[in-house]
Amino acid sequence: MPTRYKMKIAYDGTNYSGWQVQPRHRTVQGEIERLLAEMTCQKHVRLESSGRTDTGVHARAQMAHFDLEKPLKDPNYFQRGINAQIDRDIRILTLDKVSPDFHARFSAVGKEYRYFIYNGLIVPPTKRLYRLQEGRPLDIEKMRTAAALLVGEHDFAPFAANRKVPIKSTVRTIHSFHVRKHGADITLEVQGNGFLYKMVRGLAGFLIHVGMGRLEPEAVLDILDHGKRTAKVQTAQPQGLFLWKVFY
Repeated sequence: MPTRYKMKIAYDGTNYSGWQVQPRHRTVQGEIERLLAEMTCQKHVRLESSGRTDTGVHARAQMAHFDLEKPLKDPNYFQRGINAQIDRDIRILTLDKVSPDFHARFSAVGKEYRYFIYNGLIVPPTKRLYRLQEGRPLDIEKMRTAAALLVGEHDFAPFAANRKVPIKSTVRTIHSFHVRKHGADITLEVQGNGFLYKMVRGLAGFLIHVGMGRLEPEAVLDILDHGKRTAKVQTAQPQGLFLWKVFY
């Protein structure tokens, strides 16, 4: 029976075409799978993740699992070997043996994403790849009011992008949604039992428009009632988004 291992992975998504393997594109999954195959002399090692991230999106704690035909003699040594060979914008933070029934995606009970905004005219160079810049003043209290209205179980289809792939349901539950401000930095912290395609970026784009005064916080209720994506919801840029934590 194959042996299953779990990885916690952090990466800077700037130079990758997202997580998922794609022909003729450099992806995070592709880079890790290539090294796993080389280091284990296994023809192919399939890495199953907790979910995909898009081009330019980052992860502080992506979770993934893979199966090996022969168990590793020393997982810690193997982990160090991967980190020594892979580009420095990807790090394997942990590597552990798990039970065969663990699944990085289907065993997860929730996730936390964080979206970072720099609310100022001049973005520090060290933050330029990890923030959406908005130079116009944002009303934090209105953004907090709108975020609170999004908490709970709703059909979040109006905040997601259409991947033209059938899914069973677009109903999700947001457990908490906080808007925090420290100087020019604004952080949107959202936890839920799951998220639709580009849903967090849709939520971020909506809250930014609320903060700018283009929409009132109560517009959330009309958008959810309408049930379909409209121009009121804009998808925020990818570089501000981080997959922050996966809960099991």
